[in-house]
Amino acid sequence: MGKDEFALLRWQHPKFKSLSPNDFIPIAEANDSIIALGDWVLEKSCQKLVKLAAQHSSRNVKISVNVSAVQFRRGDFVARVKNILQSTGANPQNLCLELTESLIADDINFIIEQMASLRELGVSISLDDFGTGYASLAYLTRLPLDELKIDRAFVRDLDGSSKGALLTETIISLGRSMNLTVIAEGVETEQQFKRLQKMGCQHFQGYLFAKPAIG
Repeated sequence: MGKDEFALLRWQHPKFKSLSPNDFIPIAEANDSIIALGDWVLEKSCQKLVKLAAQHSSRNVKISVNVSAVQFRRGDFVARVKNILQSTGANPQNLCLELTESLIADDINFIIEQMASLRELGVSISLDDFGTGYASLAYLTRLPLDELKIDRAFVRDLDGSSKGALLTETIISLGRSMNLTVIAEGVETEQQFKRLQKMGCQHFQGYLFAKPAIG
């Protein structure tokens, strides 16, 4: 039996209190502090992986970490991931790196090479927020992926738009035909959950199952 966790970053600002990544990640990317911040998040996540593995020795515990496009485009990114895995002792098979579709607007051959190198380390790769960005079907078949995450906007549309439901079912069918793990994001109601199950989705993420916790 497996258990997945997701690293969610929040900035506890003394004046503005809790800030979401949308508030400060663009600034960090603009001044390149995202590199040090990304390394810190990855290192903390790997340290948590080691602790979870010790606590749940009979279960396969996985942590997913979002990676900024600025981080991923760096030529030394794979080496940085490898060094952090080695220094923390984390099992790379329990680490999943989540990438966004915006990456695919760049040099596709370089992106594929980076992904393949990470998978050689044992790390799995997830394409986050699928359906909202640049990924064409032609690119999707070339990318060495393990997971496909359906954007929460499509999940919200399940409560109303028939077009949204059709697109969601198409994404699920596409992912399964490519032997990818398909995860629905932002599942908040029992109705959404049951409808996604009927469509063939088997993995879910959202407030219906658990809310973010500090740790």
